[in-house]
Amino acid sequence: MKNISNMIKTNGVLSGVNPVMAIGSAILVSLFVLFTVIDPTYAGSIYTAAKGFIATNFAWYYIGLASFFLFLAIYTAFSRYGSIKLGADDEQPEYNFFSWFSMLFGAGIGIGILFWSIAEPIYHFQSNPFIAEGQALTAEAAQVAMRISIFHWGLHGWGIFAMAGLSLAYFSYRKGMPLSVRSGLYPIFGDRIYGPIGHAADLLAVFGTVFGIATSLGLGAQQMNAGLGYLFGIEISTTNQVVLIAIVSILATLSALSGVNKGIKLLSEYNMHLTTVILTFFLVLGPTAYLLGAFATNVGDYLVNAVSLGLWIDPDPKGQWQGWWTIFYWGWWIAWAPFVGIFIARISKGRTIKEFVLGVLLAPTILATFWITVFGNTAIFIELFGAGGITEAVNKDITMSLFTTLELMELGPMLTLIGASICVVMLVTYFVTSADSATLVICTLVSMGNEHPPARFRVFWGLSIGAVAGVLLLAGGLKALQTASIVAALPYSVVLILTTWALFTSLRKEPLPGAKKSKLSDKNSESAADIENTDKLKTVDHIA
Repeated sequence: MKNISNMIKTNGVLSGVNPVMAIGSAILVSLFVLFTVIDPTYAGSIYTAAKGFIATNFAWYYIGLASFFLFLAIYTAFSRYGSIKLGADDEQPEYNFFSWFSMLFGAGIGIGILFWSIAEPIYHFQSNPFIAEGQALTAEAAQVAMRISIFHWGLHGWGIFAMAGLSLAYFSYRKGMPLSVRSGLYPIFGDRIYGPIGHAADLLAVFGTVFGIATSLGLGAQQMNAGLGYLFGIEISTTNQVVLIAIVSILATLSALSGVNKGIKLLSEYNMHLTTVILTFFLVLGPTAYLLGAFATNVGDYLVNAVSLGLWIDPDPKGQWQGWWTIFYWGWWIAWAPFVGIFIARISKGRTIKEFVLGVLLAPTILATFWITVFGNTAIFIELFGAGGITEAVNKDITMSLFTTLELMELGPMLTLIGASICVVMLVTYFVTSADSATLVICTLVSMGNEHPPARFRVFWGLSIGAVAGVLLLAGGLKALQTASIVAALPYSVVLILTTWALFTSLRKEPLPGAKKSKLSDKNSESAADIENTDKLKTVDHIA
């Protein structure tokens, strides 16, 4: 392996910053922003055409990839590799389970599930390919709607995150390499990862992260605007949403400057407390018995149908449902994979592979299932057995679904106001948590795996992420946001496949549990000197 510390000195950067990554990533994102701002209509048409092409020709690829990664994740957890530590054999986890899970969930799906937990079930309640003609808006359609919604937020998506994060954590903390996507390619390409191949992999990760997080921030800004409009009468408009993105981006940048152990960790734990409060609010003040029964039914129904749903490809070549839903979601999960993967790797040092995989797969899926049940089934209960009106509200303005549901629960003005206020605060805090986590991840990538990247990078990328989200909103709102995630996922999926292959190549050379470790002798193995040199990269000029 090339002496990395010498490479850094040759490049004239003593802080682990690579000029190709720093400048190249900034130019790439800036060119996109300029292209979209100059002619939003034309840009929007290009993005839509790209999305249509991918949905038509690569649906099988996205569907197969999600199921494949879930299978690999489960296999890895229960294989002989499960006992391997992501770090030294005697290393202990840096964060307790509550902090770890709070950061994992907040960075992973917090703001997105707030947007879709009512709107998506109501959409599927009206129409989806799995109900017969004439079954729409019935109890049967309601159960299918919940099944599909939980499927999109469940094990398949977290399987993608688990494999992305496992590769990064393994090569960084087990092999002593930089916390960077390129490190996961070392068993395949060797020292060439420090050249164009590695730069390309990290640049694709930056690209996917920027557009994946921009999608969520755009959705969050739309719903935040709706909440503020509901509470204070603020106009719902693209201009106000861009202003909200700008404000929250500044807050997120300040949080990113404080590091993981301060701003991000504290905000994530605060988010989890707020989540507990709002779920309890809906459960206790809503149709409690119905929701508890629905949760048990939803879990069983999802587990029975998860495999068939995960392998289903729409046989109708003109069908658009799968492109706008499942393909969008898998593209979103894959585009987020470098961001969430690096972030959960960063907070998972010291855990075993089995503990890591099962924690990433099960804990968020269980919470997401409960969340979607509490919110989505409350809305469906109102539609089936109450006054109705939520379907009409969703069709008119998707961002108002949450606040309309609160209003139709007939809790009285005071409780409705309290519930809406909690939701708006959650939107802000989850918004900030997603943005500051993504900022830290992008800065880690462009600074060659430095886990404490320079402050100037955090400021630049914190504001740049907000700019991209704002530009996507201007270019076409929700459709442009969905298109960005689907398109960004395609090139990065190739990197994800290669890093997974490399992970198993390296895992096969791990000694059996209880066996004495031996040095690996193949040409791609990391020697003690290599690891020492790599560690220098990770510890040079850390700026907290």
